[in-house]
Amino acid sequence: MRAKLPLIIAVLSAVLVGFGSWFYQSTRLQDYARGIIAPPTNLLTSDNSRTNIALLGVGGHGHEGGELTDSILVASLHHETKKITLISIPRDIWLSSQVAKINSIYYYAEKQSPDTGLTKVKNALIEVTGLPIHYSLLIDFSGFIKAIDAVGGIEVTVDRTFDDYKYPIPGKENVEPEADRYEHLHFEAGAQRMDGVTALKYVRSRHALGEEGTDFARSIRQQKVIRAFLRSLISTQTVFNSERITTLESALSSSIKTDIPESLYASFTKFGLTLNFDEIKSITIESLLYNPKNLKPYGSQWVLLPIKDWTTIHSYVQENLN
Repeated sequence: MRAKLPLIIAVLSAVLVGFGSWFYQSTRLQDYARGIIAPPTNLLTSDNSRTNIALLGVGGHGHEGGELTDSILVASLHHETKKITLISIPRDIWLSSQVAKINSIYYYAEKQSPDTGLTKVKNALIEVTGLPIHYSLLIDFSGFIKAIDAVGGIEVTVDRTFDDYKYPIPGKENVEPEADRYEHLHFEAGAQRMDGVTALKYVRSRHALGEEGTDFARSIRQQKVIRAFLRSLISTQTVFNSERITTLESALSSSIKTDIPESLYASFTKFGLTLNFDEIKSITIESLLYNPKNLKPYGSQWVLLPIKDWTTIHSYVQENLN
């Protein structure tokens, strides 16, 4: 798949889809201007006035579990209300239909048949959420870092002070003693300016002490960073800064994979410019999942299953979207 769109952090975000794709891929600025000025034609696939996009983040080379989808979100964009909803999907969800955790589906699909991973993940997300998934975007963490640095960093409000003493250091997964494999992360509560490396550590931390060590807290941190990135991306300091735009295009050209056709770049741009970035709604489904005591049926992996069934989760997602 050739399309290389600087669209998503774990990135991952509606505005990147809407604004970044056409602009960054346009070879001439006049083409971009012509596409925006032309009468709007919405060619995006949708159901019930919603376009749903799978946003995936992988560690990439040099990161622990680099081929697994470490971050999984569904962005649901409403064509009439212009509202954005982000649905966090826990990476440890077990799907019996795939005999695998959801975060490994992309890896195994690509290994078995290249360029099938995005489709496989979309099908898995349909099973989990009950929503049609129209498009997908995947970025590795190097792209995440470059994207945030390219817009001059982001402003994030940290809810709680927390420490993580087991944040893995890339490239040191097997060193001895084991303590040398990790670094100590410390984040103070309050507003902070983060560069790409710091933001990546903030969203990836999963061994923090206290409440911030939960998957729920981690999903909230991911969404905070997405919102912050959107604000920086659509700011006049970025939109009217050709150097930043060029830097984004260059930095992310090898970090993005998507199934969005080039013919839709202009439509995504026009739609993205109408979206409401100030009130992004968040949906989490952790409360509807549980960790079974007997892990043998799941290869002794730590997994999450629906407390009732997937239909219950489908109803929950639909109710919150409405």
